[in-house]
Amino acid sequence: MLAFDPLPSNDWAATNAVTYASLEALLAESDVISLHLPLTPETHYLINPTTLAQMKPGAYVVNTSRGKLLDTTAVIAALKAGQLGGVALDVYEEEEGIFFEDHSGSVLMDDELSRLLTFPNVLITSHQAFLTHEALSEIARVTVENIRAIPSCAWLEGTLLT
Repeated sequence: MLAFDPLPSNDWAATNAVTYASLEALLAESDVISLHLPLTPETHYLINPTTLAQMKPGAYVVNTSRGKLLDTTAVIAALKAGQLGGVALDVYEEEEGIFFEDHSGSVLMDDELSRLLTFPNVLITSHQAFLTHEALSEIARVTVENIRAIPSCAWLEGTLLT
């Protein structure tokens, strides 16, 4: 398994059988690229015409992080050209006002999302892939752990959060 991280953790990588590589090498060698990073000015449109062209032909992209990590227009072009084997998206760059609302009685006004939905090799889960027992339990555990780590919240120990 390859990973790219500007701040690599070699101990974690060794424990998890992960090899760090440059972004270029990861793109060129990976069959599946899964994004797990925040949206920052440096990561905005990380997947763009240039990085898509560097990918192994037929590669798949999975994005469960932030919609604007992917340039949707470029992804559509790569799907149409056969450069991408497919994409799985739990997030979409213009999802506000679309996801979590019933639009079954109206026309979807987002042309790019409408186009994505026509591809048989595109899976869109509308920001719901995290809704598993395991994921929600882990979110709760980490939240409680973070609260307990705040010195001013030490009084909570042994009460509400046990």
